Amino acid sequence: MTIQTIKDQDDLEQHINALTAIEPKFAPVYEQVGVPSLRRNTGGFEQLMRAIVGQQLSVAAAASIWQRLQNAGLTSPQAIIEVSDEHLRTQGLSKQKLRYVRSLAAHDIDFMALETMTDEQVIKELTVVTGIGRWTAEMYLLFSLGRADVLAVDDLALKVAAMNVLRLDERPTPKQLHLLTEQWSPHRSAASLLLWAYYGLQRNKVAVPV
Repeated sequence: MTIQTIKDQDDLEQHINALTAIEPKFAPVYEQVGVPSLRRNTGGFEQLMRAIVGQQLSVAAAASIWQRLQNAGLTSPQAIIEVSDEHLRTQGLSKQKLRYVRSLAAHDIDFMALETMTDEQVIKELTVVTGIGRWTAEMYLLFSLGRADVLAVDDLALKVAAMNVLRLDERPTPKQLHLLTEQWSPHRSAASLLLWAYYGLQRNKVAVPV
């Protein structure tokens, strides 16, 4: 089993070139946005916990709560297991988020083992945790594990950007987007990064997965 990853910006550029050969409509997008940042992170428990904390919050609100949790030393599985619900709530966690982070801590994920799993195996492993859906698992695959063939069809920005790039009459459904992008494999992570950058450019703001 070969697991394809994007290791650096040069590697990403090669994937983009291969992608544009398959789908020439990406060529003008590439000309406009260049080689996007990989935005890689180190992954692990903290990364997933931070993703959970930030769900359905503004960037500023999520950052504020995360800073409070860090200051309180509450970003490790053991700390979450040992702390009281009341203390977690005082750091800004809602009752629902509290349940999610406790589920993450309780599942004791072997993050090193994820590196040798297939994409679907990683998604299956992560979505067992309450509060982690397929989209969050796909973001982990792309930004933490550097997988080369990830396109989150439920992502709003990707759907909007794909509609514009492919000149569709309306925003595609997740199923439609999946079918439309199958031929882009194994370069769909490059497509995702280009589409996010293009979405951001069109709206004159920093592109982030939404």
